[in-house]
Amino acid sequence: MPNKGNKKCKPRLHLHKPAPGNEYFSDEEIMKLEDEFVEVYLKNQSHPYRTLFRLYMRYWKELLLSMVFYFLKTSPVLALPIITANIINIVTAPPKNAVMQIAINIVVMVILLLLNIPTQILDTKFHSLALRGVEAGLRGAMVRKLQQLSITFHKEMQSGRIQSKLMRDVETIHTLSSQIFRTIPGLLINMITALIVVITRNLTVFMFFLLTIPSAVLVVRFFRKNIGKYNALFRKDMENTSADIMDMIEMNQITRAHALENVQVKKLTGRLNAVANTGFKLDITHAKFGSVSWVMLSLFQLLCLVFSAYLALNRRIEIGDISLYQSYFNTLTGQVSTLIGMIPVISKGLDSVSSIGEILGARDVEDNKGKKKLTTLHGEYDFRGVDFFYTPEQLVLQDLDLKVRAGETIAIVGESGSGKSTILNLVLGFNKPRKGKIFIDGKDMDEIDLQSYRKHIAIVPQNSVLFTGTIRENITYGFNHISQNRIDEAVRAANLADLIASLPDGLDTMLDEHGANLSGGQRQRIAIARAVIRNPKVIIFDEATSALDTVSEKEIQTALNNLTAGRTTFIVAHRLSTIRDADRIAVIKQGRCVEIGTYDELMEKKGEYYKMQTLQDGVR
Repeated sequence: MPNKGNKKCKPRLHLHKPAPGNEYFSDEEIMKLEDEFVEVYLKNQSHPYRTLFRLYMRYWKELLLSMVFYFLKTSPVLALPIITANIINIVTAPPKNAVMQIAINIVVMVILLLLNIPTQILDTKFHSLALRGVEAGLRGAMVRKLQQLSITFHKEMQSGRIQSKLMRDVETIHTLSSQIFRTIPGLLINMITALIVVITRNLTVFMFFLLTIPSAVLVVRFFRKNIGKYNALFRKDMENTSADIMDMIEMNQITRAHALENVQVKKLTGRLNAVANTGFKLDITHAKFGSVSWVMLSLFQLLCLVFSAYLALNRRIEIGDISLYQSYFNTLTGQVSTLIGMIPVISKGLDSVSSIGEILGARDVEDNKGKKKLTTLHGEYDFRGVDFFYTPEQLVLQDLDLKVRAGETIAIVGESGSGKSTILNLVLGFNKPRKGKIFIDGKDMDEIDLQSYRKHIAIVPQNSVLFTGTIRENITYGFNHISQNRIDEAVRAANLADLIASLPDGLDTMLDEHGANLSGGQRQRIAIARAVIRNPKVIIFDEATSALDTVSEKEIQTALNNLTAGRTTFIVAHRLSTIRDADRIAVIKQGRCVEIGTYDELMEKKGEYYKMQTLQDGVR
């Protein structure tokens, strides 16, 4: 890759296929591409085609070379009408060297045909380098941006819609780009060539040819608005359907357990019918558009044949020129027809450019530029008068004061909706206080690079998040190289050794989707092993044992005790029996810390915690 320190050298895609393991774009180039897209998108939200052209500006050399080779590879098609007309004219009124002239025309045609092989390969090479490069860059930029966007953004935009934008919309943009940078230039080259040949032969016929262009423009203007409207509706319906299908897959077990299959089928069928209806309207609009343009251009072709025949009868053109003009007029009308037929594709593609702009143009990002990077973390926290809300009318936390000492295990308890999980999200930096401050090791959290801070944190959520892969890959997630000894230590600390030993493939056992081939307790212990191997300074447990049976809970509790020693630990727990050994217990009620102390202190006080514990013991 070019030296990125040299400002005169722009990061560019190598003009060869990337070697295995190499990327089309470095991280720096992805950042540059994303910044370019955001800048252009925000300035030109109503003109997505400007955004598209700016993205391809870095590949203007490849695109230019592709166009040159495209012209060369299609030259036989352009030359054939001339060769045909020449041979007909020679045969009709043969000169003395008729055979030689026919032979020359044939040799020229053969050479042009043979040139198609290398020029086709070179055209495809340069064209693909540009289009696939931007396609990879767009997806890379979207993935990177999704990692920067807030948790609130991800909650508000369904995963199915994100997936549709990442895959379907980028593929649509690739199709649009192919049309713009290959098909349209090819059409224009063919049209210009046909017009140049005709104008050099007969100005009257040339003027007739020009009549097709304003007619085509009128048809496009008439249908463009409806095509754009139905394309936008169809894309939105597809996004919503994709989101509903993702929800259906996630809810499958609950649906089957409650015998709600027919309800789910009815819901999805309704959504699919809506997509089909919108698609039907779009198809009918395309059909009207296509048929009107085809009939109009076909009538012009018939008129051209009649017109050129009339000129030949009056000896104003040679007989062979009838074939030439008819061929070129067919070429011209064919290109115009193709160009008109591309309008729906272009409209759909530009709509997709706006669609992915909803991600790459989103401003709800975590900005760590210029903030202090943390190289060490002791784990001391100080919440000072913290308020947090999603809507001003409903406070989740209000005037929260809470101090956590380094190395301390603090349990956070309270009723559902009291603000426990919000506190954890504030600790993680996923949410920011609307009022008040949070200090970490005496430093204002607003001034800390949160990415560097999170490298010292591990979280074990209520529902363990596992991906399809081996147990080893799930435990070592985020680490490229790690010793077997360290993996073994994490396995022992998470109380996983017996499970691993009982599996035929041990650590290399493949997990089903979400680890479905393991029990809840086993999945949770893998999540704990993943946390252990990071050797964090701060541990967060978000109701890590609430969904487990008593035996699994005991095994998890042993693993938790191994993990929390000497580390600042936040535990949100539903089962109060699991937090008796915590250094302190904080009781949250209506967004405030109303009690804090050891288990014995709170039980002796007979306040809010005592009521909760007594109630839970009574339920048992």
